[in-house]
Amino acid sequence: MSTRSGDGPLDGVRIIDFSQVASGPVGSAMLADQGADVIKVEEPRIGDRSRPLASFSKGGMNALFVNCNRGKRSVCLDLDDERGREIARALIDTADVVLSNFRPGVMKRLGLGHEELRATNRRLITVEISGYGLKGPMADRPVFDPVIQAITGHVAVQVNPQIPFPDLVRHAVVDKATACYAAQAICAALFRRERSGEGQHIELSMLDASLNFLWTDGMMGHTLLDSDVKAGPTIAQTYSLTRCADGELVYFTGTLEQRLGLFRAAGHPEWCDDERFNTHASVANAGNYATLGAMLTAAFEALRVADAHQALVDNDVPCGMVTDLADVPSQVQVVANESLVEFDHAVVGRVRQPLPPARFHGTPCAPRLTFPALGEHTVEVLTELGIEAGDATEPS
Repeated sequence: MSTRSGDGPLDGVRIIDFSQVASGPVGSAMLADQGADVIKVEEPRIGDRSRPLASFSKGGMNALFVNCNRGKRSVCLDLDDERGREIARALIDTADVVLSNFRPGVMKRLGLGHEELRATNRRLITVEISGYGLKGPMADRPVFDPVIQAITGHVAVQVNPQIPFPDLVRHAVVDKATACYAAQAICAALFRRERSGEGQHIELSMLDASLNFLWTDGMMGHTLLDSDVKAGPTIAQTYSLTRCADGELVYFTGTLEQRLGLFRAAGHPEWCDDERFNTHASVANAGNYATLGAMLTAAFEALRVADAHQALVDNDVPCGMVTDLADVPSQVQVVANESLVEFDHAVVGRVRQPLPPARFHGTPCAPRLTFPALGEHTVEVLTELGIEAGDATEPS
């Protein structure tokens, strides 16, 4: 157990994080935000595979690494060296959780497989993230987020009705979903351990996480399998980017009253009395749905986006104007929620980060607004273990 002081509900939990890039590091960063002592193990010279990226970088550190590794300590260990593996095992002996996302079999080859680690510490929780899973014809293939998007339906569902061509979700949705599932599973395993005294091993694949994340709404048409199921538009098909005369907005009507409010906001209150559009059943008719879509498109294209947005707000229709990335930090509700924080870092200068979205009132989180240089905490952590740093820890 960690003796490092801190705030948050996970204060006292130590996580040894062997994972790289995003699918593991985002999850362990969430747990660091919540008070865990996360020690990131990196190989000398190279470190995390995201470190060398040049995009949005300064002083040898880039935004992706910063965003994925907030609040952690970095230790360099050469895991190809027996001394490095001995130190890793000594570090793991102090841990509650071990997290990795190498290809299947790598941790076992290094002598750090979950069977070996848990044989001497039954309270240890080990988490193994993989791309495709640990078995099957694709298990040993290399993989990245957009590939999993392609084979699990995320790309197929990204179709704008006006431009019927599939597209990628243009951020690492699968990596981040996997990381969130990992963080949740770790917390569940910690809770179970408090009752049973036993840790456990957790397997998690990006493929399974991607399917699970998409399924709720993206796979509505493939959930109820009987032939007499009444079909209709999926949630994805009802999403639409709406063009106005001078910009774009998004609205979504989940209730009949919101749809009637939409008609009034569009300047056509008479549609509220049109039997083709004023019930859920009538709009579920494919012909009526297509007709209404064309009518709404024409109505909004004649409106200025600010006027359309205000009319939707006045009629209590959920809506929002499309916001450029540069304008997101100044969006009025982001400011009201105090969602972001800015601070100065010795290497990269001024930094902006999101605060943890879950606000704990009983155990408030004070996120560590730091991110480690490669091996920055090697001597510190090894000193805590009573070990001198040496060849197995130093870059060469």
